[in-house]
Amino acid sequence: MDVREATRLLKGMRAAALAGRPSKLAPRAEIDASWRRVLGHGVDPDGARHTALLPLAEVERRRHSSPLSQVLPVLREALVSVADAAQHIMVVSDAEGKLLWREGHASVLRSADALGFEVGADWSEGVVGTNGVGTPLITGRPMQVYSAEHFVSTHHTWTCAGAPIVDPRDGRLLGVVDVSGPLSTMHPATLAFVTSVSRLAEAELRTRHLAAVERLRTVAAPVLCRVGGRALAVDTNGWTAAVTGMPPVDRLPLPKSFRAGRVWLPSLGMCAVEPLPGGWLVQAVGDDVRPADAIPRRVVLDLSRPRRSSVTVSGDAGSWTQELSPRHAELLYVLALHRTGRTAAQLAHDIFEDPTRTVTVRAEMSRLRRHLAEVLAHRPYRFAEDVEVEVVQPPHAADLLPHSTAPAVLGARHHPH
Repeated sequence: MDVREATRLLKGMRAAALAGRPSKLAPRAEIDASWRRVLGHGVDPDGARHTALLPLAEVERRRHSSPLSQVLPVLREALVSVADAAQHIMVVSDAEGKLLWREGHASVLRSADALGFEVGADWSEGVVGTNGVGTPLITGRPMQVYSAEHFVSTHHTWTCAGAPIVDPRDGRLLGVVDVSGPLSTMHPATLAFVTSVSRLAEAELRTRHLAAVERLRTVAAPVLCRVGGRALAVDTNGWTAAVTGMPPVDRLPLPKSFRAGRVWLPSLGMCAVEPLPGGWLVQAVGDDVRPADAIPRRVVLDLSRPRRSSVTVSGDAGSWTQELSPRHAELLYVLALHRTGRTAAQLAHDIFEDPTRTVTVRAEMSRLRRHLAEVLAHRPYRFAEDVEVEVVQPPHAADLLPHSTAPAVLGARHHPH
């Protein structure tokens, strides 16, 4: 389709959506969901408000602390020369939507300045509307935003293709790499290209992580030779480098505030913890009896932040916090709604709208119970009766697990509890 004709149709579709009128063309599902979220945040569709830029010192601090700085050479080598030749620019944001790096064609950089699309700016969806940086940060999926699919009208002369980058160590969303440029220069394959480069960056992070685990293994091996009983060496994210006296596990769930000393772990009982270069030495001391003050009494399921869902289990002795994958967040949310429990078939219907997908549900619940067996029961799947459960929801119902297409979640967005 001709670019001008496509733009005209998209503008008409957007105008109808903003006015609440029916349209011959419906927006893509992900665009429609984004527009609904943005309307809830009160973003002006015809505004050109530029956000205040982060101070240069803060930009440098964020760059230095971001794992994305380690893969910036990969992103540059793959994208910048192509973007420059095609009159595009490459932008890299952090997980909050703050732009940390920006490179590419000089004339496009000047045009981007006029939009406030510059280093230090906040391009989260709730601030500047639907766009190729902020929207993938919420959905967790690669996305192209074409012309009038942008919520704010001043962005309609641009097309953006952004893909999220996830830390392979803990599944944490690190940010988005985006290629943006004028409508006339955007190629249909741009999104696929940007997505491939984001996967390449994640592979580089994974390689670096494996190298770090291997270094820890070298340090830990002679230490474990001298240790009797059950012990293992793990990195700061709990990934196992070496083990003795027990079957190997890929990862040991660690509390958020892990420290040296005596610590009670659900999977090992009471443990003695000592620091190692790049990780920890964890020795089971033989006391598997849970202290009375370590019995969990409360669970808080925090869904208030897009793509950063977490569960906190607490008792008299303290609390554990663990970030959740999108699927695990969906499952725990459904179980919080149904305290009497759900069968595998019911959960399959709640999540997939297909009660036959019980194998997938059982596999995911098995992974969840590996970390949360102390508060999750089964037959049917449910939270333990003596545990208090609280769900912290986002301020706007439309922001509830925005990545999710689960029927149970879609229903809750439209009919908040």
